[in-house]
Amino acid sequence: MIYSTEQGTSANRNLRFMLWIRCILLTAGVLALSYVTFTLIDAWLYQKRAMMTLEKQIYAEEQHRSGLPKIVAKEGDVLGRMEIPRLKLSVAILQGTTPQTLRLGAGHIDGTAFPGEIGDIGIAGHRDTFFRALKDIRRDDEIQLQSASGIALYAVDWIQITAPDDGSIVSSATQSAITLVTCYPFHYIGAAPERYVVHARRK
Repeated sequence: MIYSTEQGTSANRNLRFMLWIRCILLTAGVLALSYVTFTLIDAWLYQKRAMMTLEKQIYAEEQHRSGLPKIVAKEGDVLGRMEIPRLKLSVAILQGTTPQTLRLGAGHIDGTAFPGEIGDIGIAGHRDTFFRALKDIRRDDEIQLQSASGIALYAVDWIQITAPDDGSIVSSATQSAITLVTCYPFHYIGAAPERYVVHARRK
């Protein structure tokens, strides 16, 4: 009889423990889902605001066509918008590549040509958000780059996978081009060991 009572007490203890664990896991899941949802909504709203900022820049540029001053931008400034029609990719280009900037859009790589300038424009993005679609990009796909000075069209001419510290990813050539960089593999969990590079030449 005592043995039976002890068994019942142990079973109740195990049941309470399992319920407690279940509650913790459920709470953690809800919090994680809430964070992801908040992040996606925040990025979506920022994209809308960035488009309005770009439209104002385009309007201002149309009013002052007397020469293009050298671009000076600080981290997070809106520089333009990139679209890849076949992939249905459309994303604001912001200055810099800090985690905060790349959470909100694609980032212009410091030291490379600015959108609207002649040279190789380096643009980075997260593989699990805005640049996810790059896994399906193909040679000759069109890339449209809109800045305050107008719209430029590019065609993809090569795609390669390289090491993170490869300094030759973005060239210093004077020809107009875009180099898109994201982490690789696309489905890798954690810090990805390689970089996925897409290069496009001006049409």
